[in-house]
Amino acid sequence: MRPVARKRFGQHFLHDPGVRQRIVDAVGVRAGDRIVEIGPGPGALTERLLAAAGGRIDAIEIDRDLAASLAVRFGDALALHVGDALEFDFAALAAQRGGPLRIVGNLPYNISTPLLFHLLGAADHLVDLHVMLQKEVVDRMAAEPGSEAYGRLTVMLAPRLDITRLFDVGPGAFQPPPRVWSAVARLSVLPAPRFPVPESFAAVVAAAFSQRRKTLRNSLRTLVPEEAFRACGVDPSARPETLPPQAFAALAACTPCGAVIP
Repeated sequence: MRPVARKRFGQHFLHDPGVRQRIVDAVGVRAGDRIVEIGPGPGALTERLLAAAGGRIDAIEIDRDLAASLAVRFGDALALHVGDALEFDFAALAAQRGGPLRIVGNLPYNISTPLLFHLLGAADHLVDLHVMLQKEVVDRMAAEPGSEAYGRLTVMLAPRLDITRLFDVGPGAFQPPPRVWSAVARLSVLPAPRFPVPESFAAVVAAAFSQRRKTLRNSLRTLVPEEAFRACGVDPSARPETLPPQAFAALAACTPCGAVIP
């Protein structure tokens, strides 16, 4: 019986066997990897991940009906966690499994950005992520300064992650087909941040991109003192999409709450 996709969960089940195999090949599962699949759905990708792992993997599924079906289908080979990935404690699971995790998933597009930020918060407990996302989101993650796609998501991921765009996937690979193209990306966690991340980094980045047409002087006037722009060598009349991620960190370090997190 074909599973029913539920709109409230943003479900679009990947049914193309070629795409599923390309994802597994891209992950390159090795013996001893601690694989965690987010949103396994009917289990088509799960089956291939289990075969590649040659043992047990973890999976997080919010849909209780699908979870029940997965439990019957895979038994003890699948450590199933029924719940919302946005609330899942990845650090605790890494501790239980004895080391950092590798995340794989066709992420629900309606929660992709908050889920990425949630995973970013657990970066110290992750090796990498291989995720299917809306193509537009992958464009933003991998964007360069000065490009139209460059924005808050790009800058927030930059300190901890290397982003590699792998391949695009058309709507026909899913059931039901989404209205947009998708893309698969590899997010590799860096062993240490590229640059020190001040406590107010997220606040400065969010304020800077809240109104892209405004200059940095206007969008950051309540956070960054005028003299901080001069100290950092940043033109206050510039717009946020022209600055590299490191410049936002430098500005954040000059804010009143700009203590650097070790």
